[in-house]
Amino acid sequence: MSNRVVCREASHAGSWYTASGPQLNAQLEGWLSQVQSTKRPARAIIAPHAGYTYCGSCAAHAYKQVDPSITRRIFILGPSHHVPLSRCALSSVDIYRTPLYDLRIDQKIYGELWKTGMFERMSLQTDEDEHSIEMHLPYTAKAMESHKDEFTIIPVLVGALSESKEQEFGKLFSKYLAEPSNLFVVSSDFCHWGQRFRYSYYDESQGEIYRSIEHLDKMGMSIIEQLDPVSFSNYLKKYHNTICGRHPIGVLLNVILGMCSKFSF
Repeated sequence: MSNRVVCREASHAGSWYTASGPQLNAQLEGWLSQVQSTKRPARAIIAPHAGYTYCGSCAAHAYKQVDPSITRRIFILGPSHHVPLSRCALSSVDIYRTPLYDLRIDQKIYGELWKTGMFERMSLQTDEDEHSIEMHLPYTAKAMESHKDEFTIIPVLVGALSESKEQEFGKLFSKYLAEPSNLFVVSSDFCHWGQRFRYSYYDESQGEIYRSIEHLDKMGMSIIEQLDPVSFSNYLKKYHNTICGRHPIGVLLNVILGMCSKFSF
C-alpha cells in the first residue's frame, strides 16, 4: 500500500493572486492591518473568492476575526463552478499548497465524512480547476501562521443542493460547529449582474443600477445575519440573486440551526 503524499498545487497563483510568497505575505499583512477584530473569535465567516485585486481588502474583514490560538480545524465550503454536483465532494489529495506554506487536510474528519456515504470524490483536475476554495487558502495560512503546525483543513466542494440536501448537510456538520476549536469558512461572492450572467434585476426606485445591486445584496446579507435558512431561501426564490455561494451559505445556516436545536446556550 502506497504512503505517497498527494498535493494540490496552488493552480491560481500567478493569475488570481501573486505566486511570490514574500509579496503575498506583505499584501495580506497590509489588508489585515487596516481592519479591526470586532467579532473575534469568529465561529464562521463568509468571504469572497474573486481575484485578490478585487476582494483582498474585503476578505481581510472576515479573516481578522479568526483566533489562531483556539482554532484547530477549518472547514472550507466553496461552490462548484466547473462540474455539476447534486451533493458535496471531498478532495482526493493530502496537502493543499500555498505560496506561504502547505496546508494539511484532516484525514480523520474526511474518514468520518466518507463513512456517511453522502459525498462524491473530486478528481485532482476538478480540484485544481476550482478557485472557490483555493482563494481562501492563502488567507487561512496567513491568519493561522502563529500556529501553522497545529491545525488542519477540511475542504468541501458544495454542489447545487436542494433545500432538503442543504438541511441534511447542515445536520451532518452541526456537531463540528459545536466544537469551539472548529471554524467554518464559506466562500461566496454576491450578485453577478449582466448579460453574461443572464441576470438583470433592476429596482429603479434605488437609483442607478449599481445602487439597486447594492441594495439587493445588502438585503440578502441582512437576512443571512438573521441565521434563518427559510428566510434566505425565500429571498432567493423572490429575487433570484446570483449569489454563487448560496448553497454553501444555505448549508451553514442549517448547520447553525441544527447546532442550536441540539444545544442550549
